[in-house]
Amino acid sequence: MAETVLMNTGGLATTNCFLVADKAAKQAVLFDAPDHTTVPLLDEAQRRDWDVIGLWLTHGHFDHVADHVEVIRRFPSVQVLIHRLDEPKLLRPNSSGFPLPFTITPRRADGYLEDGQKLSIGSLECEVIHTPGHSSGHVMFHFPAEKLLVGGDLIIGGAVGRTDLADSSPTALYSSIRRVMALPPDTRLLPGHGNVGTLRDELETNPYVRAAMGLEGGDAAEMER
Repeated sequence: MAETVLMNTGGLATTNCFLVADKAAKQAVLFDAPDHTTVPLLDEAQRRDWDVIGLWLTHGHFDHVADHVEVIRRFPSVQVLIHRLDEPKLLRPNSSGFPLPFTITPRRADGYLEDGQKLSIGSLECEVIHTPGHSSGHVMFHFPAEKLLVGGDLIIGGAVGRTDLADSSPTALYSSIRRVMALPPDTRLLPGHGNVGTLRDELETNPYVRAAMGLEGGDAAEMER
């Protein structure tokens, strides 16, 4: 495989952070920046002489953006990308309503992610999928050739993203799940929380995904995260 995927998990919300690299091109992108979590991945990128060209954010909740300053400090040319609807969270990261024991530096995005947008990491090509529900500007990153999906908090290893927040919507979340589940079932899902698996795993075992798909054994109970 041309791609290398590194993962670290940490921070207040036990959030996953992924570094996806084209090892031949020595280019990499960090997906999300949980608090106190990015440094080991940045260390490894520097050790391998990879150029981290981007911090691509699935959405703007504090546990996915908090370490952005550390990323920029280590790789000053990094482009921070987010969907336009979630940029307000990046501009006001300390106003989420969750009491934080640290302060997150506000910043503007360097560019905006849009549904259907094509991006690349060296020879790795991905498409942005706008998947609102947990957050109005939530996106996922699909690498079709690698059968890889960086998923954020839409589907999170046996559960789904919480929908009791100001700009969340259970209806939109279920619609986004149905759209994503049309991808090949052996697509690897790199979720914002929980364990890495496949879309097939989630369809077979995740009661929320099953409910969204109208399958028996689904559970339309309150969303969890």
